[in-house]
Amino acid sequence: MSTTPAYKVLVVDDSNTIRRSAEIFLKQGGHEVLLADDGFDALAKINDYQPDLVFCDILMPRLDGYQTCAIIKRNARFANIPVVMLSSKDGVFDKARGRMVGSQDYLTKPFTKDQLLQAVQQYGANLTGAV
Repeated sequence: MSTTPAYKVLVVDDSNTIRRSAEIFLKQGGHEVLLADDGFDALAKINDYQPDLVFCDILMPRLDGYQTCAIIKRNARFANIPVVMLSSKDGVFDKARGRMVGSQDYLTKPFTKDQLLQAVQQYGANLTGAV
C-alpha cells in the first residue's frame, strides 16, 4: 500500500485524556495534530490553522459540539472541513442531531486507534483536490 497522506487534524474535547490519546493515535498515523479543550478554543484554532478535519466532542462546557459544528458549517471559509462528532453516548438521537448541524460522522468514545485513523482516511480522502 502506498504511503497515506498526512492531514492536519483538530481534536476538540474537554477531557485531557481523550485529547492525549487521540493525539498519540493520530501522530502514530503520521498526522499533524492540533488540540482544543472547548468550542471557543476550537473556533480560534480553525481560523488560525485551517485544519483538514475536526473531531469534536459533543458534551463540552460553554459551547457544545453541536453549536461548534454549526458555527463551522455556517462559515463559508470552513464549511468544507469535515467534522466528526465524538460522544460517550451511542444514541440515534445524537447521531441525527449531529447530521442536522452538518457533521460527517460520529465516533463513540472510547474509540480505538483504528477507528480514529480510519475516519481520518475516509474523510481526508474527500479533501483531495479541495481548495
